[in-house]
Formats: sequence, structure tokens, C-alpha cells
Amino acid sequence: GGVDSTYLAVVAREVLGRDRVLAVLGRSVSVPSDQVRDAIALLAERDVPLTVVETGEVADPRYAANPVNRCYFCKTGLWSVLGPMAQSSGFEVVIDGTNADDLGEYRPGGAAGREHGVESPLAIVGLRKDEVRDLSRARGLRTWSQPASPCLASRIPYGTAVTATRLAEVERAEAGLRALGIDGNLRVRHHGDLARIELDARILDAWLDPDRMARMARVCQAAGFERVTVDLAGFRSGSLNILDGVVAA
Repeated sequence: GGVDSTYLAVVAREVLGRDRVLAVLGRSVSVPSDQVRDAIALLAERDVPLTVVETGEVADPRYAANPVNRCYFCKTGLWSVLGPMAQSSGFEVVIDGTNADDLGEYRPGGAAGREHGVESPLAIVGLRKDEVRDLSRARGLRTWSQPASPCLASRIPYGTAVTATRLAEVERAEAGLRALGIDGNLRVRHHGDLARIELDARILDAWLDPDRMARMARVCQAAGFERVTVDLAGFRSGSLNILDGVVAA
């Protein structure tokens, strides 16, 4: 349901035809529910055949332990389901939305894809994220300006167990902050009873207004956190990777 995978699904439908494409959307507690709803609606508008599969990565103890290669176990489980599904449905290949920029980032899930023979057309032709956004805009896809939104587990520091409760706290907090009017990149990093909010630098000053800070605090406390902070460094992709000493973009 992200920028890249949505663009890829729509283009595949346009080029190959409806009968030769099947989009598959993974649904679980680690994916925001509104993101799933939006993806289903958009693909329906574009007449892209879709199957929703329930993924149970949180039940996998290797994933739930939240090691630095957590994504590997999630993707391994997903591709293990999609590979046989594709074969039984008569499809020749499984593809994903990895783009050329992704190849330079810390993405252990990519190894799982390679092990299962998953192809990445956007990366193969060298399309970068900004180019995918431009192409999406040209096709009238509203996802063109959608902020990157990795799974909710990415808000939990490595080594801290991924649980349905923690994921729900993050989802409620981020949804509540969006409802206040926060746009652009937003992350609620989960540090036990403390929520660390990351906002785009361009809007950081505006949201450091005392009244707005009080409203942000109330939202996060209602979501289950006791203490709330705003990170003065602003949004940083993979900031938990940086804190844990992992090379990340």
C-alpha cells in the first residue's frame, strides 16, 4: 500500500491486463489499519485484482524478539506464503516495490526476497524514490505525496519485544497526532512508558507552541504512554537504527 508498491501494481495492471496481475496486501497488527483501508480503496478504483492475506509475524518468536534483522523473518514468512500462492494461481513471478534507493539502505528483508526469487522491477530499471513519486503523480495516484511509512514495529527499539499492545499504542498515538493536523513525516518512537515524537523539521517550530505540545501530550497519554517528548532533531529515517549503531539511511 506504499508509494512504490501501489505504483508497481497499477502499472502492471495497465501493461499486462487484469487477468495477468494479482496484488497481494499483507494485513497484521504491525500495519496501520487506515493504511490497509486506503490501499484496498485505491486498488479497487484502478481495477487491480487484490487478495488480502493475514500475516502472523508477531506470533513468530524470532520476529517478536526484535533483533536487528527482524524484517528478515517477516518477509520470509510473507514470501513463503506468496510463492506457493503465485504458482497455484498460474503466475510466473512474484515482484515487490523495492526501488533503487532502497538498495543502499539497511534492509534485511531484501535478503529474504532474494532467497525466494522475488524480483524488484523498480530497482532493476534504476528508478529512485523521487522518480516513482513523479510517475505516480503523472498517473493521478494520490499516493505520490504519501510520506514513507514502514511497519509499526520500526518504532520499537531493537531488543525490545514487539507486542500487539505496543504496536497498538504507537498506532493510536500516530493516528491521534495526524488528527491534530500534523502532516508530512511523523513517527512515535516507543521507549516503554515514554513516547518520543519525531516531526519534519519544517513544522517543528510550529508544534513547539505550548498549547500544541499540551494537545500532543494528551493524545499520546490517551494512547497508553505516561511521558511524552518531542525530538528536537526532528524526523530522521531509521533513527532507531542510528541509536543502535546500525548503518541506516
